[in-house]
Amino acid sequence: MPQTIVLGAGPCGLAAAMMLARDGHRVTVLERDPAPVPESPVAAWEEWGRAGVAQFRQAHFIQARGRAVLAAELPEVLAALEDAGGLRLNLMDRLPPTIADRAVRPGDERLVTTTARRPTLEHVLARAAEEQPGLEVRRGVAVAALTSQRADGRVHVTGVREESGRTLPADLVVDVMGRRSMLPGLLADAGADPVHEEAEDSGFLYYTRFFRAADGSLPAPGAPLLSHLGSFSMLTLPADAGTWSVTIYAASGDRPLKRLRDPDRWTALVRSCPLHAHWLDGEPLTPVMPMGGVVDRYRRYGGNGMTAPAGVVSVGDAWACTNPSLGRGIALGLAHAALLRAVVRDHADDPARLVDAFDEATERELTPWYRATVAFDRARLAEIDAIRKGGEPPAPAPDDLAGQVRAALPLAMSRDAEVFRAGMEISSCLALPQEVFARPGLARRVLEAAGGEVARLPAPTRAQVLELVA
Repeated sequence: MPQTIVLGAGPCGLAAAMMLARDGHRVTVLERDPAPVPESPVAAWEEWGRAGVAQFRQAHFIQARGRAVLAAELPEVLAALEDAGGLRLNLMDRLPPTIADRAVRPGDERLVTTTARRPTLEHVLARAAEEQPGLEVRRGVAVAALTSQRADGRVHVTGVREESGRTLPADLVVDVMGRRSMLPGLLADAGADPVHEEAEDSGFLYYTRFFRAADGSLPAPGAPLLSHLGSFSMLTLPADAGTWSVTIYAASGDRPLKRLRDPDRWTALVRSCPLHAHWLDGEPLTPVMPMGGVVDRYRRYGGNGMTAPAGVVSVGDAWACTNPSLGRGIALGLAHAALLRAVVRDHADDPARLVDAFDEATERELTPWYRATVAFDRARLAEIDAIRKGGEPPAPAPDDLAGQVRAALPLAMSRDAEVFRAGMEISSCLALPQEVFARPGLARRVLEAAGGEVARLPAPTRAQVLELVA
C-alpha cells in the first residue's frame, strides 16, 4: 500500500488526500496551523484560526467545474456541503431580462454549481476527511526539510522531516501548501534543479464585506456576479446559509481608492451603483476587510531543460495562483487534484514517470487557464489605467480581434442567449476562452450582438468616485 504525505489541509489538500486514500493509499496530511476543526460551520466562520490562509474569510465562490469535480470524485462531500447550507445555484437563472429566448438547452445542467464561504467548505471537507479510512490529518505540524536521495540523474524525494525532528517516509509527497508554499526552498536544500517560476503582482486591492438578511433571503441578482464599473470592479457573491459578500476591487496604484478601507466610504460607493446598492440591505457580518499583494505566479519543476525531482508534485495554488476575482482557485485546484488521482492510478509504481506524466497533464489541462487569467488581468489593468488617465470610460478599443471580442462579450451576453451560455462556460471554468471563440461563427456573433457598442453598467463617473471616497 503506497504511503503518501500531503502538505496542507486546505480544501484542495483534503480533497486530494481523500481521493488518494480511496484508491488504497495510506495518506498523512500535515497542516502547519494548529487550530482543531470546530464543531460546526457556524463555529468555523466565527472561531476557526487559519493564520496560514490570508484569504480564509475573504470572498469565495465555487465555479461549476468545482462542483462537477466533487460530484464525480467525492459525491458525499457535495451532499454534505449542501446539507451545511451550501447554495445550489443555476447560472441560467441569471439569464438577463433583456434576452427574449429563454428556452432550456441540452447542457444547461453543466452551469449549476454549489457554493459556500471558505470556512464552510473547509469544515465540510475536514469532517469528511476525519471519517475517511486510510487517512490521518495532523494539525500543528510544520515541515523543516525533505528527505531525498539521488538516482538516475535526478533527486528522488523519499519523505519529510518535521520541525520536531521526526522523519516520515513517503512514496509520494503532494505539496498543497497554497500561495505560501515553501517547496522551492525545500527542493533547493535537497539539491534539486532550480524551479522555473513566473510571477507578477496582479495589481489589485480588494475590499470585502459579508452580509446576511434577517429572513435568510438573498439579494436579487440585478447585475453580473463580476461587474466592471470604470476604474473599479465589484463582486457580489451569494454564499451558504443565507450569507453573501460584496467586494470592491481596484488597481493597487490607485491611491484615492485605498480610502475604501473606511466603511462609510465603501458603503457610499456601493450605494452609488444602482444595480448593486440593494446588496447592502442586510446585517453586516464583518468590517470592510482589505486584501492586497495578490500575485499571479506559476511554477514548473520540469521542462525547459530542467529535471523534475521524483516523488513530489504541487497541486492548486502551490503550483499556480492567480487573481481571485475570477473565482477560479477552488474549481481549478479541485480539478488539479482529480488530475493527480488519474495520473497516480496509471503511474504509482514509477515515481519518475509519475511526476513527468503529471507535469505533461498539468501543462495540457491547467496551464492554459493560468495564461488566460494573466492575460485577463493585464487587459483589465490596462483598461483601468486608460480610464484613470482619460477621466471617464470607455477606454480605447483594443486593436486585436481577440481583445475586441473580449471587450464586446459582456454586452453581447446581455443580448444573445447563446453568447450568454458561452460566457458562462468560460467564467465557470468549463471551457477556455480560446476554445469557446474558436467555435464556428461565435466570435462574429459576439461582435454582431454588441453592435460596436461598449457595455457600461450604471455607475458613478471617475470624478464622482473620487468625490465619494474623498
